[in-house]
Amino acid sequence: MKKRADVLDTAVRAALAAGKLLMGSYGKLSAGQIHSKSKNDFVTDLDRKSEKLVVSAIRKSFPEDAIQAEEGGVTPGGGRVWIIDPLDGTSNYIHQIPLFAVSIGVMEGGRLTAGVVYDPLHKELFTARRGKGAFLNGKRLRVTKTPKLARAFMATGIPFRAHDRFQQYLKSFETISLSSAGMRRCGSAALDLSYVAAGRFDGFWELDLSPWDIAAGSLIVTEAGGKATDFWGKEDHLKSGDTLASNGVIHGELQKILSRLVTPLGKDKLCPSA
Repeated sequence: MKKRADVLDTAVRAALAAGKLLMGSYGKLSAGQIHSKSKNDFVTDLDRKSEKLVVSAIRKSFPEDAIQAEEGGVTPGGGRVWIIDPLDGTSNYIHQIPLFAVSIGVMEGGRLTAGVVYDPLHKELFTARRGKGAFLNGKRLRVTKTPKLARAFMATGIPFRAHDRFQQYLKSFETISLSSAGMRRCGSAALDLSYVAAGRFDGFWELDLSPWDIAAGSLIVTEAGGKATDFWGKEDHLKSGDTLASNGVIHGELQKILSRLVTPLGKDKLCPSA
C-alpha cells in the first residue's frame, strides 16, 4: 500500500528545493530579471520560478488542495490551504543582503497546522506542526523569558503599503523603540517571526502584512511557546495583516501600545476557503 503523504514533510521538501533554486542565482540577477509590481515592491524571475517549483511539489501529493501564493494568487481547492511565499525578502535578495527565506504555511479548518520557513543562505530550516512544537534543524525552539518590554530586543518591518496609517506606525516605532532595549529591521517577516521563536528577538510587529508573509512564522512562534495575534489581541492577524508576535510575557505591554496608536481597517486577506 502506498504511504500517505505527510503535509509537513511535503512542505519541507518543497522549501528545500526552492531554496536550492534561489541559491543558484543569488548574486547573479540581471536587470532584466527584476520587475516592479508597485512603488518599492519588486518581484524577480526567481520569485516566480520558486513559486512554480513549490506549487508543483505540493500538487504531486495534494492535487485537490487550495493554494494562496504571493505571485500566483488563489487557486481554489479542498479544505486544506497552502499559503506560500516563494521568496520573502525579495529586496534583500536583489541587493545581496543575506536575509531572505521560503515560507510555506498550511491551514486546515481555519487553523494553522504546519509551517516551514527555510533560509537557504544560512541553511536554517524552521519547522512547526500544531501541538508538536517548533524546531530549527531538528532542535527544539523556545521563546525567551524576558519579563518586560524595557529589557526586550525587538524587530519590526516598515509598512510601505500602509500609506494611510504610516504616521501611526511611526508613532508606534517611536514609542516601542524608546521603551525597549533595542530594535532591528531585517526585511523578512517570515524570518523575524522565526527569530522570535528561536529567542533571537523578544517581539516583532508590523502593519498590513500578507498571509504568505506570516502564516508559517506565526505557527512557529506559538509552537515555540510564544504568542501571535493582531494588535488588539485577536487571532485575526492573517486576515488583517496587523501582526504582533512575542515571547508571550511582554505581549500585553506591546498590545496596549499598539491598540492605542493604530486604527484597525477590518481587512480580510485570507483565501475564502481558509
